[in-house]
Amino acid sequence: MYYALRTIELFLYALEILILVRVLLSWVPRAYNNPFAKFILQITEPILAPIRKLIDKSIFGGKGNVLDFSPLIAFLLLRILQSLVNNLMK
Repeated sequence: MYYALRTIELFLYALEILILVRVLLSWVPRAYNNPFAKFILQITEPILAPIRKLIDKSIFGGKGNVLDFSPLIAFLLLRILQSLVNNLMK
């Protein structure tokens, strides 16, 4: 059981790193032409797209938003999941 929970914890941590890399790539012009950047987009988009849809449906959403807050919310959700996994490992 410990190894399964540890694997889940490492997976969640890897997702955090990938989302952080995606945020940093968004600051670089024309970075998405790179195959590495396309890989990062493919991995992180299934996580961020549903969060974006929820933000658009909320009172904070709507077209014309300049900032994308979905990575921040994803970080918070991943941290909550990591905390739950850590509590199960104890």
